[in-house]
Amino acid sequence: MRVLFASSEIFPYAKTGGLADVAYSLPRALYKQKLSIVKVMPLYAFIDTQDFTCVDNFTITLERVDYPVKILQKSDKGVVTYFVKTDLLSQREHPYGNADGDYPDNALRFGLFCMAIVELALRLGVDLIHLNDWHTALVPLFIKKYDLKIKTLFTIHNLAYQGIFEKEVLELLGIEERYFTMDSLEFYGKVNFLKAGIAFSDTVTTVSHVYAKEILSEEFGCGLAGFLRFYEKKLVGILNGIDYEIFPPLDDFGKKQKAKKVIIQRFALQKRSQPLFVMISRLVEQKGVDLLERSLEALLLKELNFLMIGEGEKRFSDFFREMAAKYENFAFFDGYKESLSKEAYLAADFLLMPSLFEPCGLNQFIAMNSGTVALVHRVGGLAESIHEKEERCGRGISYHQQNSREFLFSVDRALMLYKDKKQMQNIISFNLECDFSFDKSAKEYLKLYKALLCS
Repeated sequence: MRVLFASSEIFPYAKTGGLADVAYSLPRALYKQKLSIVKVMPLYAFIDTQDFTCVDNFTITLERVDYPVKILQKSDKGVVTYFVKTDLLSQREHPYGNADGDYPDNALRFGLFCMAIVELALRLGVDLIHLNDWHTALVPLFIKKYDLKIKTLFTIHNLAYQGIFEKEVLELLGIEERYFTMDSLEFYGKVNFLKAGIAFSDTVTTVSHVYAKEILSEEFGCGLAGFLRFYEKKLVGILNGIDYEIFPPLDDFGKKQKAKKVIIQRFALQKRSQPLFVMISRLVEQKGVDLLERSLEALLLKELNFLMIGEGEKRFSDFFREMAAKYENFAFFDGYKESLSKEAYLAADFLLMPSLFEPCGLNQFIAMNSGTVALVHRVGGLAESIHEKEERCGRGISYHQQNSREFLFSVDRALMLYKDKKQMQNIISFNLECDFSFDKSAKEYLKLYKALLCS
């Protein structure tokens, strides 16, 4: 069995969120299971190609326009990554957009990427393509359209991002009008790439069992609940994990104490003997940042220090910057820095994840492996991975209703736990014995792959 794993971003080459981490770690875990697997992603302008090798080239023709494509490759610890280079896709300094919003030609850019994935799969002779999110969602349509003997598995990492464009993109991509129907690509008069992945793939997965159930409801279905219910029989939930080579379990509590001292000094936080709360997040409503905005003053009146790390919507970053100037126990780092985030996970006593919805989340796993207790909104993968009243991996604090009262009450429970040093240590030690690695997820995916090829 040979598998091609396709994603719009893969760490360390390009990263805007958790998708890049999964696209790095899951294929590595599958490779350790003796699976023959390679990866493919776009070659963006910011990627350093010094150690890459050009291995192939071909041309994609659409509406009598030729798009030359080059395929480059690089091997990392035995797993080869292929990079698709074509001008529209590659000559950008960000994968999806800039300060003005998404690039207006994203439909064509990622449509070309999908076509290149299919061509590469044929040239490599793969048996199955594992696709991720809307940027790769047209591949199953092309596979069915041309009656190719390749199985497809499509993973939804976040249903909120669907790749919705004007109907005119169909002609640009050479997709016939017959696909513009409610049970295919049509979505309120527009084209929805994600629907193609759901409708035409052989199996659809989401990144937690709870999220797989949630998206069948109107509350979490993002306008596609009915469509997903129609395809429910091929929908499977598999909980994500983390790569233990990147995020190894804490092995020395002295390191944690030292990291906390360094972070508190670096950000001049004043309540030095109090617990350190950390939140590392994109500054968007999905991550519960609006709830945090409403609750922050009440939060900061409590006996704690709080460090916020994130980038995103300007209104949120402006607010957090103002609050950091006002409160001596609050610091805000505007941006994302991998090394700082790792330091913060290690330094923190508690990690906040007040997400409005969360397909899986990786932060809670990283935190628990760092000896940090996660405080989460009980939704999606957070409900599946954090348990307050049960002795299950992992243990932490969770709240049900997304409002300030419930959120702040959960913070109070965290403060009470911090004072109970024995119980706090019991929870930390329990979590450090748990397996949050991608190895378990890889075994489940491998079973799915084998079942698909036998069907």
